[in-house]
Amino acid sequence: MTQLSEQEIIRREKLQELQKLGIDAYPAAEYPVNDTSVNIKTNYSEETKEQFQEVCLAGRIMSIRDMGKAAFVVIQDKAGRIQVYVRRDDICPGEDKSGYDTVFKKLMDIGDIIGIKGYAFVTKTGETSVHAKEVSMLSKALRPLPIVKSVEGQVFDEVTDPEFKYRQRYVDLVINPEVKDVFVKRTRILQTIRDFYNNLGYLEVETPILQPIPGGATARPFITHHNALDIPLYLRIANELYLKRLIVGGFEGVYEFAKDFRNEGMDRTHNPEFTVMELYVAYKDYEWMMRTTETLLEKVALALHGTTEVHVGDKVIDFKAPFRRVTMYEAIKEHTGFDIADMDEAQLREVTKQLGLHVDAKFGKAKLIDEIFGEKCEGHYIQPTFITDYPVEMSPLTKKHRSKAGLVERFELMVNGKEIANAYSELNDPIDQRERFEEQVKLMERGDDEAMYIDYDFLRALEYGMPPTSGIGIGIDRLTMLMTNQPSIQDVLFFPQMKPEKS
Repeated sequence: MTQLSEQEIIRREKLQELQKLGIDAYPAAEYPVNDTSVNIKTNYSEETKEQFQEVCLAGRIMSIRDMGKAAFVVIQDKAGRIQVYVRRDDICPGEDKSGYDTVFKKLMDIGDIIGIKGYAFVTKTGETSVHAKEVSMLSKALRPLPIVKSVEGQVFDEVTDPEFKYRQRYVDLVINPEVKDVFVKRTRILQTIRDFYNNLGYLEVETPILQPIPGGATARPFITHHNALDIPLYLRIANELYLKRLIVGGFEGVYEFAKDFRNEGMDRTHNPEFTVMELYVAYKDYEWMMRTTETLLEKVALALHGTTEVHVGDKVIDFKAPFRRVTMYEAIKEHTGFDIADMDEAQLREVTKQLGLHVDAKFGKAKLIDEIFGEKCEGHYIQPTFITDYPVEMSPLTKKHRSKAGLVERFELMVNGKEIANAYSELNDPIDQRERFEEQVKLMERGDDEAMYIDYDFLRALEYGMPPTSGIGIGIDRLTMLMTNQPSIQDVLFFPQMKPEKS
């Protein structure tokens, strides 16, 4: 008790008083909620008031205005907030008034979850409210909520500290209603994507999270150990190779909303655990995937905002299809002045020096090009832009370009200066794929801890024959940041990764 605040001690004493009065502060029985705050406030009128004569609500006390023998309480339920008028003689019609004088006035606090039975009405000031006939304690809050006040649309004492908001998201959701809206929109994004692909006849599937080989991307994995099998296992960095196995098995189109894990740094656009939607469709190529993706994102913007124009910071980003297309070499030449199309590793290293980029000595050609593009080009693409036709060294799982030697059929979608999607005409030549994997092993031997492992079972699957296929991965977290105008990935994750809390 010595580590508790004064408020926390008082609330525990109130809990004991409730128990002495025989009141269960945490009842187990179902509470028969039959309405919501928003429905009452939206639909109550003189014409409909008969429908609202027996409402039952449950929610958290957000404010109390004591008027002696009556009080106005604001409760917050799943839909919003509504005012409740509580009068002593209504909730205690007999001689015993302790239910109001003691329980309601003295033992209930802001933050407590209560049940209200009564009827809707409009106050003299014109506010639709609920007149309580019965008040029930459903859960006693032992910690006080931060008090956020709103007067005439202005918010006072708003909790904005990221450390508090991300670590105690459950409180953030209670006191900042706009935060809840971000996550409602995130779910709507997922549902729009799901409906879009389902309507095309594609199958939503699940693939392993624990994998014997961290395949499908170039990234540093998390490693764990399976005791019964006595083998190392990896949290997946991508689900690509498993979804392609399903294409080999005869599915025309498969997609998955996957939790992926990469053992890398954290910043405004990176979290070690993140969500990617990956789709693979047989008999398609990356040109088809570009058209499909721009149509999809146009639908997502319309579903959320009713328009293709989305406000992101001080910018307006238009997701109206079609999107601009620029090759990677064109982008680098435009923003650096260097034509790197025919350069070898030594020449590229010299370019990075001239551009003032500090690169690791163990970087190969692919990493050097990626560094040049990432540092000098990526940030220029604010409106949705497909960056296409990557060097073969950068894309070990991608089919070689049908007409441009040394390149592959790949695109990344850039929006607001960041990549939100990556797609290929998938490599389905097992011999070529083996050689690409072997090149990745050489990079690993040079010290590249993000180089790709050889997945021999995947090679075996390709040897049975995979049809021409196009695939894409869309970063759901970054897409949600864009569509909800959030500056950080932590703002679109319920529980972002954080350092351990100091005791």
